[in-house]
Amino acid sequence: MLKIRIIPCLLFDGNAIIKTIRFGERRTLGNPIQFARVYNARNVDELIFIDMMATDEGREPQFEMIKSISEQCFMPMVIGGGIHNIETVKHLLQIGADKVIINSGAVKDENLVEAVAQMFGSQCVVVSIDVKKDTNGIYGVYINHGKKQVGAEVANYAKKMEARGAGEIFLTSIDNDGIMEGCDIDLIKKVSSAVKIPIIACGGIGNPRHVVEVVEKTNIGAIAMASIFHYTKYTPNDIKRELQKNNFRVRKII
Repeated sequence: MLKIRIIPCLLFDGNAIIKTIRFGERRTLGNPIQFARVYNARNVDELIFIDMMATDEGREPQFEMIKSISEQCFMPMVIGGGIHNIETVKHLLQIGADKVIINSGAVKDENLVEAVAQMFGSQCVVVSIDVKKDTNGIYGVYINHGKKQVGAEVANYAKKMEARGAGEIFLTSIDNDGIMEGCDIDLIKKVSSAVKIPIIACGGIGNPRHVVEVVEKTNIGAIAMASIFHYTKYTPNDIKRELQKNNFRVRKII
């Protein structure tokens, strides 16, 4: 089994780091560069940074901010938000991104994921899939912060993105986002069993035991978290120790 990666996820609204609850209620948390410095000292395996307003505002990612963050990071950086063409991807990789996250860009232009994978390699392409479960128990794919359904069932969509060249799937449960009561295990099982590429699971982690539960019951490569680091005493090392105690392999513990 591969080592499980522990990844903080920072959401940026164009001015500050924020945290959402079910993609709705938002709380402003602070300066992104300061957050990057903190996580750089906390032994995280990667850092996800998503400019969640770039697409809604019709703008490119804030390249200068991302460059400043990358200068504070000595772990791999995964950048998302406002990525709709090859030129944006190229610029992000030049200023410090190790991977890019494509969300609405993959829905609006199915050739984008394939084009990026062919030019830069699948290892740098992460497709983000935001998911809600309807009253019939069907998991649907959404964009625009959960406001617009794209008419795709999640497992089929994940398989399509894998076939297009995605190297990883960043899978977020909108229903579990920010509530810190545990992940949607059924959702993660459904997607991880449908594809061969790694899954980064996101949404619902409130304590280290939640992470152990996901790793025990599903086949994932990483866990992305926000609220647990913002609002509790738990650190990335606490989560790694809990996984190690339960015989799961993790990367370096300090």
